Amino acid sequence: MKLEITENRPEIYAEDWPGQYDVFSHMEFTCGVPSPMFLVTTRKDNGKPNACFQAWSSFAGDSGGFFAVMQGLMQTTHTYKNILREKEFCLNFVRPEFYDSCIKTIAENDEEDDEIASGGFTSEPCITIASPRIREAFLTMECTLESVADLSGKGHTVMVIGRVRHASVEENHNAVENICSPNAFMFNVHSPKDPATGTGNASAVGVLHAV
Repeated sequence: MKLEITENRPEIYAEDWPGQYDVFSHMEFTCGVPSPMFLVTTRKDNGKPNACFQAWSSFAGDSGGFFAVMQGLMQTTHTYKNILREKEFCLNFVRPEFYDSCIKTIAENDEEDDEIASGGFTSEPCITIASPRIREAFLTMECTLESVADLSGKGHTVMVIGRVRHASVEENHNAVENICSPNAFMFNVHSPKDPATGTGNASAVGVLHAV
C-alpha cells in the first residue's frame, strides 16, 4: 500500500523543534531521500578559513561544464555570505571516520576561528581559487559561483550552483569497490517520518554498498 501525501503539511506532522517546517519542507521527511555529505570551505572577510558541513546537493554536467548544485544552503549562514562575496567555494568529501571532526567545525565558528583547524583538519591551497581545501579529503571540487536562486521565495534556503573548475581525486578512489564502501562517501538520512502517524525523528549517516 502506498500513502499519498500532498504539498500541504499533514496536521500529524508535529514540529520536533520550533521553525522546523519553515527551514525544511515536510516532503523532505516524507520522502527520505539520502544526499551526500561534505564540507564547503570558503574564506571569511578577514581571510580566515570557513567550513560548513553540508548535504542536500547533486552533481551533473555536459560538454559545457560540470556543476555542483547545492539546493539547500541556508541564507543565514556565513558560507552563503562568503560565496556571494568571493564568488567561489570548495567542496571537500571526507570519509565517515571524520564525522565527529565535521561536527566540531559547526561548534567552533566564531569570526576569528580557523574552522578547518577547529575540526582537526589540515588546510592547503586550492589550485584554481583562493579558498582553501582540506588535505584529508579524498575528493575536492573547486568551484566558481555560477548562479543563485531562492528556492521557495521565502528567504530561508537558496540554491547555489557552482561550476567545477578543478577536482582533486585520491588515487584508486574511482574503483567501484572503493566508492561503494564504508571508506568513501557519507550520506545524510534526515529524520524520515512515517506518513501514516507523523512519527520519527531519528537521523543517520549512510554509506554505499554495491548490489
